[in-house]
Amino acid sequence: MKLNLRALEAFRLILATGSGSAAARQIGISQPAVSRLITRLQNDVGFDLFYRERGRLVPTPEALILSNEVETALARLDQVASLARNIGQLDIGELRIVGPPSLVEGSLSAIIAGFLGKHPNLKISIHPQDAETTREMVATKEAECGFAKLPIDHPGLRAEVVVTSESVCVLPPDHPLAAREVITPPDLRGVPLVLLGQGPVSRAGLDSVFRKAGFSPRVRLETRSVASACAFAAHGVGVAIVNEFMAREYAWRGVHLRRFRPRVLHHYAFITASATPMAKVTAAFLAHCRDALKSDALQDEVLAAGDD
Repeated sequence: MKLNLRALEAFRLILATGSGSAAARQIGISQPAVSRLITRLQNDVGFDLFYRERGRLVPTPEALILSNEVETALARLDQVASLARNIGQLDIGELRIVGPPSLVEGSLSAIIAGFLGKHPNLKISIHPQDAETTREMVATKEAECGFAKLPIDHPGLRAEVVVTSESVCVLPPDHPLAAREVITPPDLRGVPLVLLGQGPVSRAGLDSVFRKAGFSPRVRLETRSVASACAFAAHGVGVAIVNEFMAREYAWRGVHLRRFRPRVLHHYAFITASATPMAKVTAAFLAHCRDALKSDALQDEVLAAGDD
């Protein structure tokens, strides 16, 4: 037996009002249409649901037995409708974001906080990870989205560049090179450096610059994050060379940021799994990131300037 949802709604309203016309007004249909719905429901269940008494519709004993289950079922459907509405309006849901620690816990923190400000009932969890783990977590759907540096050589990912930044030198307080506006490889010959660990993504562009300059840099310390590189620079360990977008988050440490030439660009992409459509909440977060990062002055400057 399959019962008509509209007929059950009419049944519930007549129980509440005792009137077919009142039920019709609440549903937004005519009174004869309500009568037809009740007749259909009575035919489906095989017994009468109402009788008339002094101009009112009174439920039969069978209808009263049925009423509790009907109320429970329709209340549950109302909950489903409310849940669907909340999902559509981003009033409920979860978003797992993975990426480099200095990015997801540092430079993008204000952007993520702004998204939560728009959608306060969402739950966001941040997972700081290295590049390889970031790609795998997104591809295997352990995270809805992530941020990864180009190139991204993974068949299970779609990527959209959202951040373009250039390398800068992060100088300890009172460092002699802080007097320069632009620093080049010859300026760094013999100077202790703090660099990100060697890898095909993290150091390829910078290593190429020093090879072309004809000497090997004096690497005093290697680390895995921009945050720690800036911290070691602040403590005087050496000059850090990292991307400006992340480095500016740590300017409060008293370090100096100076341009590095020739320009080394860093492109970071918003990545999602290519095997499935992007969830509504993920798409909304991507749009929020686009809008927030579009206003970044450095993005416009770097993209307009091109390579020196």
